[in-house]
Amino acid sequence: MHRQERWPKLLLYLLLLPATLLPVLAQKQDKAPASGRNTVEGAKIFQYRCAVCHGSDGRGRGPDAVVLRHPVADLTRISQRAGGKFPYQRVKETIEGEKPGLRSQRDREMPIWGPIFHEVESDQDWGEVRLDAITKHVESIQQQ
Repeated sequence: MHRQERWPKLLLYLLLLPATLLPVLAQKQDKAPASGRNTVEGAKIFQYRCAVCHGSDGRGRGPDAVVLRHPVADLTRISQRAGGKFPYQRVKETIEGEKPGLRSQRDREMPIWGPIFHEVESDQDWGEVRLDAITKHVESIQQQ
């Protein structure tokens, strides 16, 4: 091949290279920080939905805790109360409303978050993603 014939092919390869690599790089980028992103999103959900009763630190001293009939649970001690292991599935089911959970939830002071988190957005149900994110956040604030 002559040098003049190589330039158009080289130019074509250089133009097509970003188009083929960008989707691959974007996919890798989405997969890599997923657990970190879940924790951050879980923290945002917690601050928006839970901190009003449980407090921003999860210790049960939120501004609305004083008006409830029962003391609000200290979420930072769930692992301690469960023998040192965080009961992930039980916590998730309690948040969702599948398990009765604490006395305050049986009295319906704690909202049943499952239907709210399962609201459909853009033809996708993000409820499980939200439930996992908030449960991982609660797990991340456990005292050792």
